[in-house]
Amino acid sequence: MRSPVQDYWNRPIRDLRISVTDRCNFRCSYCMPKEVFGDDYVFLPKQELLSFEEIKRVTEQFAKMGVKKIRLTGGEPLMRQGLPELIRQLFTIPGIEDMGLTTNGLLLGKKAHDLYDAGLRRLNISLDSLDSDTFGQLNGRGIAPSHILKNIDLATEIGFEVKVNMVVQKGINDRHLVPMTAYFKERGVTLRFIEFMDVGTDNKWSFEKVVTKKEILMQLEEHFDLVPAEEAYFGEVAKRYRFRDGSGQIGFITSVSESFCSSCTRARLSSDGKFYTCLFATEGFDVRALVRSELTDDELYDELVAVWTKRRDRYSDERTEETAKSRKKIGMSYIGG
Repeated sequence: MRSPVQDYWNRPIRDLRISVTDRCNFRCSYCMPKEVFGDDYVFLPKQELLSFEEIKRVTEQFAKMGVKKIRLTGGEPLMRQGLPELIRQLFTIPGIEDMGLTTNGLLLGKKAHDLYDAGLRRLNISLDSLDSDTFGQLNGRGIAPSHILKNIDLATEIGFEVKVNMVVQKGINDRHLVPMTAYFKERGVTLRFIEFMDVGTDNKWSFEKVVTKKEILMQLEEHFDLVPAEEAYFGEVAKRYRFRDGSGQIGFITSVSESFCSSCTRARLSSDGKFYTCLFATEGFDVRALVRSELTDDELYDELVAVWTKRRDRYSDERTEETAKSRKKIGMSYIGG
């Protein structure tokens, strides 16, 4: 047994978010705006991506450090070929107890059964509005929400636990909070409201565009009877509320208005093998170079431990309008959400 690994602020490492590709078939304005990620944008070549074997090897070392939960992200992770095989490999790692996947849901109709057969049981599906015009503009491709809703229904029928993520922006989709809540309440699907965050430098973020948890909750409580739910475990990101009638729950990701840096247990591995200790990081630690060197597993483990134990990140605690504008941060499509 190895000793638990903690960072400078005594935060353990429990969650690993693995970006398997930097590519995406959407051009969401808050993540990959088409003005920046045009048709001629050059994504990472295959040889620069971590292979499945390399991802597994790195994840094994993270599991020894204390990681128990994995989330597969992107870009759009379903664009990575052979993903079910990676899922099977990761589930064989001792210590890994849970795995989820975040997706925009567009390709889910073709891939849901294979993902389920590989052992995956949890999906987070991004959907920012039920209104076709609004959603089409937000995803940058004119794709209607009906395509995503159909695949959400399919996923729940197969047996997945589905959560829907809605990034809320003032004046863009905040008028759709009640219809979204009513729709997914009726279907027993958890809807999570994500405060618009200053991830990366391409989404023209400002405090004025943020709709806070308090503002969202005030609007919802005019229509729904909501009760706060207790935290399920240390490091839980979402602040959850139950419908009093027992029909399900909603959640809030409050990175802007109610920071959760003090309990952050998440590490991030980019698709090209950089280890990031914060979503708002300015640089990462090059794991790919180590994996492709002559380092032993024990030496790789020691290198990862050294990075985590020096971790001091608490960006959301310290965020100001100026730091949000001036600090260069890694893009969400590259590091994963």
